[in-house]
Amino acid sequence: MSTNTPSDMPQPVASQTYLALGDSYTIGEAVDENLRWPNQLVDALNKEGYAWEAPRIIARTGWTTNELQAAIKDAELKESYDWVSLLIGVNNQYRGYPMAQYEQELQALIATALNFANGDAERVFMVSIPDYGVTPFAANSDTDKIARELDAYNAYAKALCESKGILFVNITDISREAKEDASLVASDELHPSGAMYTRWVQERILPALKEKM
Repeated sequence: MSTNTPSDMPQPVASQTYLALGDSYTIGEAVDENLRWPNQLVDALNKEGYAWEAPRIIARTGWTTNELQAAIKDAELKESYDWVSLLIGVNNQYRGYPMAQYEQELQALIATALNFANGDAERVFMVSIPDYGVTPFAANSDTDKIARELDAYNAYAKALCESKGILFVNITDISREAKEDASLVASDELHPSGAMYTRWVQERILPALKEKM
């Protein structure tokens, strides 16, 4: 007969809750649900022995910063989550919104993300905006202008995150490899493929998060 006392028994690992906020890149436009990067991230973490619940995703194709913030207010969400991610801004750039609007509204979204994480900046992370200018969709666009503007958006977001102690994960350089590798673009010729999202997770997001655990 086992003599283990209750205190000797293996304790169950509490599942981590995860809220992913964003736009088409977070909802995974044109790819299957299991290939979205938040879903791939959770799958990868669980395979390594962590215990994360399926992500709660608040994201939609076309959303700008203000549209995401409005949707968060309308969504039925828990008061807090163990982890919160943010990837937003490409549609602000695409619509030609002023940079100042992005700056102001991103500050508000960062504050919202921190609130959901109970104020713990270590549990919030932001992913950089990929460069859609390298995709077939943008073939007739001013791709240099797109790149410059997205670099400016990402530079601001990185500086803001660093000032708050929030992890900023750069995947933009990986996204630009789609210019030479069609397998990194989804069938709509605009959004990342599942293979692209896998690279984001395996090469950048997963390693960075594991350093915080």
